[in-house]
Amino acid sequence: MERPFLFVREGMVIQHIRDIKLMQKRSLEIRQHGKSIGFVPTMGYFHDGHIELMKYVRNRCDLVIVSIFVNAIQFGPNEDFQKYPRDIDRDLKFVKQAGVDIVFNPEHKDMYPDNFQTGVSVGKVTKYLCGASRPGHFNGVTTIVSKLFNIVKPDIAVFGEKDFQQLVTIKQMVTDLNMSVTVIGRPIVRETDGLAMSSRNIYLSVEERKAALGLKKSIELAKRMVSMNENDCKKIIHAVKNELLSKSCIKIDYVQLCDTETLEPVEKIKQKTLLALAVFIGSTRLIDNCILDFGV
Repeated sequence: MERPFLFVREGMVIQHIRDIKLMQKRSLEIRQHGKSIGFVPTMGYFHDGHIELMKYVRNRCDLVIVSIFVNAIQFGPNEDFQKYPRDIDRDLKFVKQAGVDIVFNPEHKDMYPDNFQTGVSVGKVTKYLCGASRPGHFNGVTTIVSKLFNIVKPDIAVFGEKDFQQLVTIKQMVTDLNMSVTVIGRPIVRETDGLAMSSRNIYLSVEERKAALGLKKSIELAKRMVSMNENDCKKIIHAVKNELLSKSCIKIDYVQLCDTETLEPVEKIKQKTLLALAVFIGSTRLIDNCILDFGV
């Protein structure tokens, strides 16, 4: 029997919904009662970065909905879809500390039924960075996020800035398609040693984990160079690559300096500029970034 919907959070009751139509019904009930919906889309296996997003939404909306869905169509044929960490019981316990009201955890067969044919594609901003090295990735991202927005009907949706290109791409999609949701980016959350939090960090061996700190060190190097009035992007990229490659198990996917809105590469830092990094450490692909501001 269907559980009654609770608008007041009593004793940390969290609804776990798998059915798409039920989730749509719940969202409609929330809206009909004049309540606002804050949404955090995820692939699960939560860490403190996810929890910070949920807490941010908790302070701004009446109800918090978190989705957990490992989206097959954003993974390439040789990527880690099959081994991507999944533990729904762990995740359901994790969200209690963040004030989540509903966890939406649909099945693949329901999100992508037989004869599924429709996709969402965003153009220019997906040409660079991860879009260049992972063909089709962002088509998968924008398709699933547009589906989730249509199901959950959030007032705001929050994404981490570690996936900066994803954030830019989703904002572009929302603008282009006149979606009635406000997309908000939140700063990268890091481990105490500076490594950006990621569900994929669990793949790293002890030695690989130490090498991964080269990402943060290379970012700090770039910041120092800019603080000393270096604005030549080629020189900064060269220095960053050398710092990364000083770790024997790091293989560079890309190091790029680009416009924070268009993501087009820039030659000189004249204003706020995105430094974006992607590397392989062993078989694990990690990304990181920072905003460089010349003269600051």
